[in-house]
Amino acid sequence: MRELPLNVVRGFLMGAADVVPGVSGGTVALVLGIYRRLVASIREGGAAVIALLKGRPREAAAHLGEVEWTLIVPLVAGIGLAVVVLAGLIESLLRDRPVEMAALFLGLVGGSTVVAWRLLERRDVARIVILLLVSVAVFVLLGLREGTGEDAVSQLTDPALWAFFGAGAVAICAMILPGISGSFILVMLSMYGPVISAVNNREMVTLLVFLAGTVVGLALFSQGLHWALTHHSDSVMAALIGLMLGSIRVLWPWPDGVDSTALEAPDQAVVASLLLAVGAFLVVVGIDDLARRRLRRREAAAVAADTATG
Repeated sequence: MRELPLNVVRGFLMGAADVVPGVSGGTVALVLGIYRRLVASIREGGAAVIALLKGRPREAAAHLGEVEWTLIVPLVAGIGLAVVVLAGLIESLLRDRPVEMAALFLGLVGGSTVVAWRLLERRDVARIVILLLVSVAVFVLLGLREGTGEDAVSQLTDPALWAFFGAGAVAICAMILPGISGSFILVMLSMYGPVISAVNNREMVTLLVFLAGTVVGLALFSQGLHWALTHHSDSVMAALIGLMLGSIRVLWPWPDGVDSTALEAPDQAVVASLLLAVGAFLVVVGIDDLARRRLRRREAAAVAADTATG
């Protein structure tokens, strides 16, 4: 029971990371030493939902019994608290300081790119080709959003409910990926601002639809992502790196922060934006370094324990 308040704090830290595009809650979970437990519970929960949809209640109950609820429930509570506390601040900053916030996001995603690159075990021609193809495709596709008329712009301010459902289903998948954040996916989908606004305005129907999307996304995609990461980890990570590199088009601060995919030369708040981008980059890389040191210490302790018992 003493771990429950600690897990709430862990959840708050993960939620604070996930609210900001570029910082991965999965990376924070790695630092906190709960990543494997979290992924295992998410996978069991997703399997339970699938079993229910297939009309197998006993199988669903068995999977739910494997979920570590004393970890998941306080984590979710902490994540929700972080979102509620920080959403208002971020929304106001996006409105009043769009260039500086885009620079901050750019630095965070740049650091996450380094984190994902470090996770690659094979950096061969095939993985480099995947990385380049995805980055070019994302860069070009994002450019198609520019100047496509009022309908495209309205999706940034008044999306339909189905858009919130779909955004939740896709963004939640980033929870089990240590190199990429759910908020970053929302930025890519032009849904980050609307979701933050829905949280601040307590739009309960919209938020429930978004949460329903996250549940469906976990159920449908967590199994596939787990399989892909198990059998094709390097290809998946190469594609994620390409996704983040291609996203520079929407994260580039000038002219209008994340509200534009146009690319212009720096013309305002240049020094502040540069400092924010570099600082954010260093924070993400530093968090990853901390996670790696903790992992090495745990592995060394495990080896020492095995040696002592042997």
